[in-house]
This record gives sequence, C-alpha cells and structure tokens, in this order.
Amino acid sequence: MSNNALTVENLSKVYSSSKTKKETKAITNLTFEVKEGEVFGLLGPNGAGKTTFLSILGGTVTKTSGLVNVWGFDLDKNPRQVKASLGIVPQEVNLDAFFSPKQLLELQAGLYGIAQKDRITDLILKMVALEDKANAYSRSLSGGMKRRLLIAKAMVHQPPILILDEPTAGVDVELRKNLWDNVKKLNNEGVTIILTTHYLLEAQEMCDRIAIINKGNLVALDTTEKLLDRIRTKKIIFKVKKIDLKLPLLMNGINFKIISDNQITATYEKNSLNFGEIINYFKQNNLKIEDISTDDGDLEDVFVQLTKH
Repeated sequence: MSNNALTVENLSKVYSSSKTKKETKAITNLTFEVKEGEVFGLLGPNGAGKTTFLSILGGTVTKTSGLVNVWGFDLDKNPRQVKASLGIVPQEVNLDAFFSPKQLLELQAGLYGIAQKDRITDLILKMVALEDKANAYSRSLSGGMKRRLLIAKAMVHQPPILILDEPTAGVDVELRKNLWDNVKKLNNEGVTIILTTHYLLEAQEMCDRIAIINKGNLVALDTTEKLLDRIRTKKIIFKVKKIDLKLPLLMNGINFKIISDNQITATYEKNSLNFGEIINYFKQNNLKIEDISTDDGDLEDVFVQLTKH
C-alpha cells in the first residue's frame, strides 16, 4: 500500500434540480492526497464544498465522477472497507442523553459487528480522558466531555483515519486546548487526522499540510509553513519617543503610518529591502526607537487572499 491514507483524483459532484433543470457544481475536479500519519487541514468558506466532500466519504452523498481511495480501498468497489477505515466526528453533538459513555461505545461497537472479546471500550475512554465518567449519564457531561465522547464513538472500530468536522465549534478556550491535546495524542499513536475548522489559528498550529477549497475548487495545497510564505507583505510596529504627528515620512518601497505620537507602522514587500535601511532612516530623522514588534501575518491573511473572504 502507498503511504497515502487518502487519495482523491478529479472528484466532482453536481446537484441537478428536476424543477428548474439547473445544475449546481458543488465540487469540481478536486485532486489531493492525505499522507499516512499527518494532520491534514481542509479549509474553505461556507459553501466551499467541504460538507459535500465529507458526505461523499461518509457514504451519504454519491459522487458524480472521479476517484476516491481510502487506506487502499476504492470507494466504488469497496464501500464497506472505506467506511471501516474512517472514524467521522460530526459537528453536531448527537448523543443519547440516557446512555452512559460506556454504554454508547458498547452499542457503537455492536453496530460495527465487533465481537465482545475484541472491544477496547475502557482503553478508548482512557484515551479521551473519560474513564472517570464511564458510567455517568451522557446528559450530565460538560460540552468538552461530550465532544471527546464523539471522538471516542468514532474510534470504537479502531479506524486508521479520523475526520474531525468543526470539532471545537462553540467550545471555550480551555476545553478546546484539552480537546486538541487528545487529538495530538491520537495522532502520535499513528492515527491520520483530517480536520475542517473555521478557527484558522487552530489549523495553523495543528496541521502539517492544508488544502484550501473555494466554490468547489482547490485553490491551495501546501505545508502550513509554505502557505504562510505566500503572504507578501511585512508589517513592523515601532514604538518611538514623542514625535510630530505631521512629520512627513517618505521612503521608497515603504508605507509609513503614524498611529500616535509614539507609534509608527512600516509596511513593505517581503525581501524587498534590508531592515537596517529603515533603522538608518529613523536615525537620519532623529527618531529614537524604544521598542520593535513585527507582524508577518497568519493563515487568516492567506485564506482571505485566496478566497476573497
């Protein structure tokens, strides 16, 4: 088997309306691969095609054309093996309030046809730090615990690939960190993670590689580091001793902006000049620098640049 956990080639999905006779392209010739053992981000604005793609993987939507191969199994030829290779964690918290976490995992394992002797319910509960709540009613769990229980449900059949669809939507900062610690632990144990999220900083910190889709088309696919390198501008914030707000600051290739009587920003194209040139310019204008901070932009800037959102 290749070292790709997921391979997608020229995947398309077209929705047809029998009433209007119109066709809507949800996905157009989508091609990418997810490597075994990586954390892969799938990003895009609302309506980009992410949900359609995940629904195709989950078997609830039929693709129009293209190839999808999951863990060596073709989606068309081996749909059961594809489903067995995936653990999908949905956005919505859909748990039976009157079942305990242990009962829910046992039920899920039974639905997958896993024999009693082969079940690892207690181990999975420990992996998601819910062993102390194994026999509590699900309705008594906190929001973060319910999210972790969804991950546990997706792991009962020990799939090699875990898909997280907006896993931290509506979760507070502390619980989000706890959730990601659990995801990192699973990834370190060899589970391939595919993540969709609207928290771009989260994707920036978690993902090895990121695909950005817009209107059903792939607009970027690269390592997080290389995507960040696409940001062409650099911004530097200078804290200086009191200056005249009307002081003209002109330098070729740089946009200066006096924010206040002790703060100036300088924006310029990356690699277009030497930082020392700015320092010398300040000295020539008798501006004493007290502090410097930089802003190289983040994944949100790349996202906006590529999707115009």
